[in-house]
Amino acid sequence: MATKLASDSQPIADINVTPFVDIILVVLIIFMVTTPIIMNPSMKINLPKAASGDDTVPSQLNVSIQKNGELYLNGQPSTLLSLSDYVKANIAQKPDLQAIIAADADVPHGKVIEVIDAVKTNGVTKFAISIEKK
Repeated sequence: MATKLASDSQPIADINVTPFVDIILVVLIIFMVTTPIIMNPSMKINLPKAASGDDTVPSQLNVSIQKNGELYLNGQPSTLLSLSDYVKANIAQKPDLQAIIAADADVPHGKVIEVIDAVKTNGVTKFAISIEKK
């Protein structure tokens, strides 16, 4: 049986949403703080800087070239041969596959051209080169 108040015979039926809002705000703050940590790649690449450039769409073919010339495919160490094999395997399933190439500013131009050539000769027609805006 509901308890009766002295001045009112109706039980309290309102839901107090203040604790719920407090919890949601704390969760939102946690996500805001941890998202930049999660979204930053584990590899630090010093991207070249340019004043112009557009945002790129997410891709299933992300190629990174470290300063020392090491090649990474979707965050995993790779070689030009395994990159070519990956492109061949995925281009049949997704013909509009786009490659996003992120190379350190100190990587020789020839190394970047080798990666672009490996991607394009295996069927990828669209690629983007990652930059950092000035």
